Amino acid sequence: MTVPKHESEFVALLEEHQNIVHRICRIYTQSEAEHKDLFQEISIQLWRSFDRFEGKSKFSTWMYRVGLNTAITLYRKNKKRIDTYEINEEINGIELDDYDPVIDEQLNWLYEEIEKFSEIDKALVLLYLENKRYNEIAETLGISTVNARVKMNRIKQRLKKMIKQE
Repeated sequence: MTVPKHESEFVALLEEHQNIVHRICRIYTQSEAEHKDLFQEISIQLWRSFDRFEGKSKFSTWMYRVGLNTAITLYRKNKKRIDTYEINEEINGIELDDYDPVIDEQLNWLYEEIEKFSEIDKALVLLYLENKRYNEIAETLGISTVNARVKMNRIKQRLKKMIKQE
């Protein structure tokens, strides 16, 4: 069976940028099973909206927006279980390249503190840790650049206080 070019392009982009989805999952889930379920749900939402990706922004920016919106929507609904759908075997077989759970464990304290943040602050920190520029963060989250800077400075101050208390 040959894979349509459109689908092959999507799978290649998802494989190339999968760490974005893993980072989103890490911030919005608490177990490996939830992580896998959210990864699959975000992948499905990315596939469903792939036709609407116009290339006006970088693929990674668009991927963050779809991924964060999916995670925040599910988080807000406080769903205990994420509905899953059958997906193409090619997507299901993506290897977890460059994803090291040991490194994630080294960041546990930071993630535990970030879990206490609001949904928008979590997304802001995630994008900041990805070395995104403030204008990219603002575009992804749908806020002004000034607002992104102010919010991030406040978050930094909060984290500094938490570190001092540790």
